[in-house]
Amino acid sequence: MIPSVLPTYNRAPLEFVKGEGAWLIEADGRRFLDLGSGIAVNALGHAHPALVAALTEQARNLWHVSNLYRIPQQQALADKLVEHSFADTVFFTNSGTEACELAVKMARKHFYDKDQPERVEILTFDGSFHGRSSAGIAAAGSEKMTKGFGPLLPGFVHLMFGDLDGVTNAISEKTAAIMIEPVQGEGGIRTVPDAELKALRRICDEHGLLLILDEVQCGVGRTGRLFAHEWAGIAPDIMMVAKGIGGGFPLGAVLATEDAASGMTAGTHGSTYGGNPLGCAVGCAVIDVIADPEFLADVNRKAGLLRQKLEGLAADHPDVFEDVRGSGLMLGLKCKADTCTSADFVKHGYEEQLITVPAADNVVRLLPPLTLSDEEIGEAALRLGKTAARIETA
Repeated sequence: MIPSVLPTYNRAPLEFVKGEGAWLIEADGRRFLDLGSGIAVNALGHAHPALVAALTEQARNLWHVSNLYRIPQQQALADKLVEHSFADTVFFTNSGTEACELAVKMARKHFYDKDQPERVEILTFDGSFHGRSSAGIAAAGSEKMTKGFGPLLPGFVHLMFGDLDGVTNAISEKTAAIMIEPVQGEGGIRTVPDAELKALRRICDEHGLLLILDEVQCGVGRTGRLFAHEWAGIAPDIMMVAKGIGGGFPLGAVLATEDAASGMTAGTHGSTYGGNPLGCAVGCAVIDVIADPEFLADVNRKAGLLRQKLEGLAADHPDVFEDVRGSGLMLGLKCKADTCTSADFVKHGYEEQLITVPAADNVVRLLPPLTLSDEEIGEAALRLGKTAARIETA
């Protein structure tokens, strides 16, 4: 008999009832060090006082009115994002998947309104993840996500990750945009080098294409800058964000330049819940904390400390780990395939009361709260080491 909750997840036998900073408390009282942050969502940890205060205050006043009316909290968050980014305008969604849908629509409408309706194709890359919607799975193109869900939405051209020559060769009179994650999350914490992001920006400019960046997982302070592409000194035309922007409240957004968004006029897109007062009140509190240069500087300092400990861990357990990768506090430990799978490592970590997240390419994702303390970084290294030792003696 099918369970009442649709069984699309192989859920761990854990039931958390409370969160405090970087810690999750199981129903039986055990405390787990959370290096997953709800898959990069709880950027400020669990029950951050600024977020609790923002949510509580707004909840007392107004939850929802719909986008038929002006929403002061939405305007405030849009203004903050425009102030701190390349963007001229913002549309709010409830998730990264919804943000992907709008980014695709926006790019195609841009060219339609410029009398180039044939330009509908978007170049994407293997290992990418852009959500589970029809457009998202078609954009990624992997068999794991698309099998059984055909016919797939057309208009996506899939390329090899890191193949700049392939990008140039794939451009045709139908090409509208290039879409890429500056750091692939689900794909195994694969970072696009700064030089390659610069090259993609240059290619888009030379061919009159739009550059769409998916920063749903790597954005909002995760790499030590407010947005990951800032490290390369470039700007996209359209960008998707979600996860960390709500600090745990369902919130996403599409940021765009005025030119890229020019086709999105009244009636071309909408959302019943997107940009509601509750979500935007929390989002404002998140940005107020994370956009602070001192906060981001501390994220970079802590990222260096954690990276150093992970490199030492890999050296101490060469039969378990073969690589440390990533940027900022978006890091990955690549496991040796003949020793264990990343999923096995995650399961063994539960025995050490440690939360990590598996990814492709046999990588264990480490996505801790950006508020992780130095002491907790040391504890993380200790528990990761104990987990590796369990695998070595299994």
